[in-house]
Amino acid sequence: MVQQHNRGMMIGKNVLVVDDSAAQRRVLAGMLGRWGYCVREAASGDQALALCRAEMPDLVLSDWMMPGLPGPAFCKAFRQLDQQSYRYFILLTSKSDSRDIAEGLDAGADDFLSKPVNSHELRARLSAGQRLMTMQRTLEEKNTVIAETLAKLQGLYGELDRDLRAAKRLQQSLVPQGVRQFDGGALTLMLRSSGHLGGDLVGYYSAGPAQLGIFALDVSGHGISSALMTARLAGYLSMAAPNQNVALCPDGQGGFRLRGVQETIGMLNDLVLREMDTDHYFTLMLAHIDLETGRVQIGQAGHPHPIVLRRGGTLEQDGAGGFPVGLLPQISVAEQAMQLGPGDRLVILSDGVTECAAPCGALLGEAGLARLIAPLAQAPLDQLFPQLQTALEGFAASDEFPDDVSGALFEYRGPDQAAPRP
Repeated sequence: MVQQHNRGMMIGKNVLVVDDSAAQRRVLAGMLGRWGYCVREAASGDQALALCRAEMPDLVLSDWMMPGLPGPAFCKAFRQLDQQSYRYFILLTSKSDSRDIAEGLDAGADDFLSKPVNSHELRARLSAGQRLMTMQRTLEEKNTVIAETLAKLQGLYGELDRDLRAAKRLQQSLVPQGVRQFDGGALTLMLRSSGHLGGDLVGYYSAGPAQLGIFALDVSGHGISSALMTARLAGYLSMAAPNQNVALCPDGQGGFRLRGVQETIGMLNDLVLREMDTDHYFTLMLAHIDLETGRVQIGQAGHPHPIVLRRGGTLEQDGAGGFPVGLLPQISVAEQAMQLGPGDRLVILSDGVTECAAPCGALLGEAGLARLIAPLAQAPLDQLFPQLQTALEGFAASDEFPDDVSGALFEYRGPDQAAPRP
């Protein structure tokens, strides 16, 4: 017998009554029908399984003792059917022994009702089952929404990851690769970002055949906003657009000359405070080199001290410090002069090197950097930075660094373009 009213209108309203007693089925079906349930009946466990395969009920009321397939065996087979949502199963029994109850629970039953069935107790047990299924299906719906959202987020993350990788390639393209030769010296640059995008930038610009400018900067923070600021700063120090480069000024003869390092850093500080709506600041090292004389003017704004590797093997590491750019107006810029001789090398490195940490947490520091770089002083120009990175990896016991590692290495050869030292 099937009663069609309200079928499928609410969770837990479709009930299957399984009992070999036709009288017992009629009593239960009558009560359930009056309460608004849609009822199907089965006289055996095998018949009930066939009905479940055709249409899965929300709740099952099954007698324990039946010919053929008894209640626990039917329950176990019922649980093995393909069920998209959880279904509530109540065993009707006169058994009360704890071992019998354990058998029913092991078979997959959710609840028990003693026979003869009390209508108030039955209604309460059915309501409890409906509440459980309602919560379970609400959870399923939320899990579905979460799964769909996660799938969308994974798709977006994939797109973002591809975009960030492309952006990293573009950022790396801002740093010329290999060794750049000049009349009087040679230059190589290093940029190794700690993540997809970094806040470090190194580069150079020239004014005529005898003047070379080298810069190294480190924007505070990490990620996209820092990288965007480095891109903006790269425009202010561009060698491709000398008329926009704040480090260059007209020489009155149709060309350009190097501006003083203090003036250049002061102009950059004003530009950042005036034109960039950002909380970022950056450290900066500017080195203006006279390629004919080897004279170097260095402006240091919070960047680590420069290193000079003398041709004779000595190492000098000193600087005036200075205040970072973009924090306060009218900053005082530290400036120093140095003299390079043929074969001497000027090394500028970011704090990603000096603040590289060993597994114990100790930072490399300036003394540790001196120990690492001293054995590399005689390395070929294009090999010093790769070997330094390898040494850093050994110190950190990792090939991943928490901060960007960048640097500029200039070797002075003199106006006669002396051959590189061995």
